[in-house]
Amino acid sequence: MGHHITDGGVVGSRASVTRRRLRALALATALALGGGTLTAACGDSGSAQGGGPTAIMVGSGESIFDLPMRVAQAKGYFQKQGLKVTFVSTNASTGPAALESGSVHFLNSSPTGFLSALAKGIPQVAIAADGLGNPLGIVVSKKFADANKLSGSTPVEQVAKALGNSIGGASSANTKAQASMFLKARGVDPAKVKWVSLPSPAANKAALTSGQIDWFITSEPTPLSIEHAGEGVVVADPLRAPEWSPEQSGYGEFVVVRKDYLEKNPEIAKKFVAAVQEATAYMNGHLHDADLLNLTSKEMSGIPVPVLEASLQHAGWPTSAAMDDATWKKTLDFVNGLGVLPKVMTVTSNDWTNKYVPSGGGA
Repeated sequence: MGHHITDGGVVGSRASVTRRRLRALALATALALGGGTLTAACGDSGSAQGGGPTAIMVGSGESIFDLPMRVAQAKGYFQKQGLKVTFVSTNASTGPAALESGSVHFLNSSPTGFLSALAKGIPQVAIAADGLGNPLGIVVSKKFADANKLSGSTPVEQVAKALGNSIGGASSANTKAQASMFLKARGVDPAKVKWVSLPSPAANKAALTSGQIDWFITSEPTPLSIEHAGEGVVVADPLRAPEWSPEQSGYGEFVVVRKDYLEKNPEIAKKFVAAVQEATAYMNGHLHDADLLNLTSKEMSGIPVPVLEASLQHAGWPTSAAMDDATWKKTLDFVNGLGVLPKVMTVTSNDWTNKYVPSGGGA
């Protein structure tokens, strides 16, 4: 993961190198890349091969907020900008490290991940907002729902009261903090919950269906997928818990890059942001359209269309990738309120910019 991608040709090659050696090297490189390995024969700006598209590596995950990247790829927006994108699977813990090492050029990052990196002194900068709000869902087991008479229409105050005497799953300090904030806001002491630490949302799902835990919280589309399969009931979401809404929690996802990469490759950054902005604007205007829903279902490993349609309503999709101070304040208030960062964070103009947003996106 610590290697870089370089400009297209073979570094240090000479005219005397035989065609056979070149073919062998090309084959070895292709096999390495095909196996998901980044080779040291690549430059920090990405690789533009023979005047063709610029190849870049992008870190992204499997949450609903990663859809703008997938839509930009599937709709040809990256290609239109002359970019050839390869996705590298990252999460909140691996993403910042992958970006810092140069294994990826751009990272789709949550506010918590980005602010955690800043708190550690890692020189990263947010250059676009591609998601708003926190599309979280609390899903309870069918058994727990039946025992406590909970449904999708149960008032969240009643939900919180029931959760106060339960076994909850937590796959990270962040998700536990989000659940605790939900409970505290409704007068329930999170310390009364028996917490079970699990390594991932998938592990939470397995524990829920096996009866090891009563409920857990995570980002969509996992909660709604569980409900759709008849294995649980979603009892809280941003439509019912306003603290998770874009209006209260601010930004939900950013495009993040290293500062030194940005200084060396401003035009690539502009092209990348333009493609992502086109994707979020398209999503904003087509949330119920079959074209978008079928595309996203395919990109999200076959998650059912009804689940994706509902999940898309739980987040905000900006028509402009530009950021502003007021929304940043909401974001900081929300993330700092979780208490998961090593210190209370602020941001300055050194940490985010609209310079690479097209169509007069800001300063």
